[in-house]
Amino acid sequence: MAGKTSKAEANVTKKSAAKPAAGEPTLLSGGNPQIAKGYGDAPVQAYIAAMPGWKSDVGHRLDALITRTVPGVYKAVKWNSPLYGIEGQGWFLGVHCFAKYIKLAFFRGMSLSPIPPGESKQREVRYFHIHEADQLDEAQLAAWVEQASKLPGERM
Repeated sequence: MAGKTSKAEANVTKKSAAKPAAGEPTLLSGGNPQIAKGYGDAPVQAYIAAMPGWKSDVGHRLDALITRTVPGVYKAVKWNSPLYGIEGQGWFLGVHCFAKYIKLAFFRGMSLSPIPPGESKQREVRYFHIHEADQLDEAQLAAWVEQASKLPGERM
């Protein structure tokens, strides 16, 4: 068997190759960064920095757009997803990475105009997916963020 790799050796190699470098967050299945729960800008920035590939640049753009649109926005990472809200009033938006897109979850999305296109099993929630080749309509995203920030937030 000289020069051949056994199945056991191949599995060990695959497992060790999937591990992140020391100090880097683990990517969960689907490519979502595993970031410890935390409140404030720092955990959100850690999540954005850990977003794989093109998603990190889009994450920075989204975070800047949200911060610009809602001055003083409250931020946190819970359940490995950044949340944006109004302190004391709840969360209006969540962000989550998938292998091929970023999902924005507007928790009161059915009250937005126009209604974001992605349906949810939850009656009030609507999603907006961002794929790598998409041209972001930042004016529309800002309008949704502004509207969502004025609605009652989700308590989580």
